[in-house]
Amino acid sequence: MTQNAADKANTQQMTVVVTGASGRTGSRVAEAARAAGLTVRPASRAWGFDWEDPTTWAATLRDADAAYLVHPSDVGSPAAAEDIGALAREAVGLGVRRLVLLSARGEDQALPAEEALKASGAHWTVVRAAWFSQNFSEGPLVEGLRHGELVFPAGEVKEPFVDVRDIADVVVAALVRGDRYAGRTLELTGPRLLTWREAVAEVSEATGGTITYTPVPTRAYGDALAGFGVPAEEAELLIEVFETLMDGRNAHLTDDVREVLGRGPRDFGDFVREAAAAGAWQV
Repeated sequence: MTQNAADKANTQQMTVVVTGASGRTGSRVAEAARAAGLTVRPASRAWGFDWEDPTTWAATLRDADAAYLVHPSDVGSPAAAEDIGALAREAVGLGVRRLVLLSARGEDQALPAEEALKASGAHWTVVRAAWFSQNFSEGPLVEGLRHGELVFPAGEVKEPFVDVRDIADVVVAALVRGDRYAGRTLELTGPRLLTWREAVAEVSEATGGTITYTPVPTRAYGDALAGFGVPAEEAELLIEVFETLMDGRNAHLTDDVREVLGRGPRDFGDFVREAAAAGAWQV
C-alpha cells in the first residue's frame, strides 16, 4: 500500500477533536482535516467545550480518535501547563491516544506544557511554530497597521514568519500519520528571515500606503497593554515571553515543513499579497 493510500485509509473512520475550532489555527486545522477526509468534532464554548470547566471535556473527547490541542491563553502560562496535562490525561483515559499540541518556537515558558503532554501517556506530537504570518492580518496588530504604524517590541531581530495554513497541514499530517510523528517535536518556519521592519514594509508596499514600524522597549509595550485593559498577570507574562523570544534565538530556518508536507513553506510575500487583496488592512 502506498503512503497516500494508507493515509486515505486512516482518515475514513477517523474522528478528530479540534480545540479552538473558531480560532486562528483551529479553524484552519478543522478545514484541512475535513479536506483530508477526517470527521471534525469542534471543541470550543460554542460547542459546549470549556478549557476552564473540566466537566465539559469528556463529552467532547469520548469516542474520538485524536485531538489537536491549542490553549486559549499563551502556551507558556502556568494555567496552560496544568490544563493541557489534565486534558491529555483525560483523553488518554477515554481512549484518545493521538494528541498534537501547538507550542511556540523558542519560548522557554512553553516547556512545562509540552512536558505535561508527554507525561500523559499519549502518542504525542509537539508542533512548535514560529511567529504566524496571519498575526499581521488577524488580531491585535491589525489596527495599528490599518492606521499606518506598528508599534512592537521586536527591535531589529529576524523572524521566519510561518503561514498558519502550513501549520494546519502539518498538524493534520501528524494526526493521520501518527506512527511516523509520535514522540517528535516539529519546528515550523517560513522559507526566509525578515525583521519586523521588513515585514511591515512588505505590507506597506502591498497596500499602496505608508506604514511604519516603531520598535519600543518590552516593558513600555507591556505597560501599554495594561493601559488597554490587558490583565496585569497576562501583561507580565507577555513581557517575560517577549524579552526572551526577541533575542535572536529564532533567527534561523528549519526544514520540518518540507519534511512533513513534501513541499516548501508558503512565503510571507505571498501571504501579504493575498491578505491585501482580501482587504485585511483597509480602514
